[in-house]
Amino acid sequence: MKYEISGKDIILYEDDLELDDVLDTGQAFRWDKVGEHSYRGYCLDTYLEIYGTGGRFVLKDTPEDVFLSVWAPYFDLDTDYAALRELYSRDATLKEACGFSRGIRLLRQDGWEALACFIFSSNNNIARIKGIVARMTRHFGHFPSPGEIAPLSPDDLADLRSGFRAGYIIDAAKKVSSGEVCLEKLREMGYESAKKELMKIKGVGPKVADCVLLGGFGMTEAFPIDVWMKRVMEEYYEDGFPEEFYPTRGIAQLYLFNYIRKCRRED
Repeated sequence: MKYEISGKDIILYEDDLELDDVLDTGQAFRWDKVGEHSYRGYCLDTYLEIYGTGGRFVLKDTPEDVFLSVWAPYFDLDTDYAALRELYSRDATLKEACGFSRGIRLLRQDGWEALACFIFSSNNNIARIKGIVARMTRHFGHFPSPGEIAPLSPDDLADLRSGFRAGYIIDAAKKVSSGEVCLEKLREMGYESAKKELMKIKGVGPKVADCVLLGGFGMTEAFPIDVWMKRVMEEYYEDGFPEEFYPTRGIAQLYLFNYIRKCRRED
């Protein structure tokens, strides 16, 4: 990770990053594109404006301690994505997918934030999910904790316009705030047990659980399967996904998802 301080800004030098590949591909729902190669968004209640391309990025008005404690982990800057792409190049389909969007990285989000946002993804599209999450943060004045949501009823969340998903987010908040589902212990459980634990929550099926474990808890063996990835598996991996990629197959999935959704959707 290479960076420097320039006034109030952080200048980040990272060849394996493109903002369109990471902030506009359905990994996180709290980012808005405000110009070419320019975004603004949040991790919980920490705000960021970031712009750049071609290996140079500016994080505006960002103290060094916030960069190191929040944004460096969030953008997974300690992981060698060039080495991962070299590994994935052993597979022809993955090699092509990595070439299409080499700037992808796994966004390592807060666990509760990922859970709340992906609950809203049930039978929904990216634009609607972002709208619901934006209305939720306006409703509370910030990104709400489980304890703030747990006592509420679906009627209390009517202005989110989230439909049946209001009941799901309340159930998640109740189970997390009561300790019935302990987010802090998920990493200790291992992937399979953590997935079962999350699926105790209403509205959290296998796909949502995998999205949460991948994005919110860094479990890179999680492998979300939606309609796009189902197409990938049917077309390219009839005999199953290569076992050699299992430890980081969730990151491989990010390349494949973006490739099939943006490059191949017209086929």
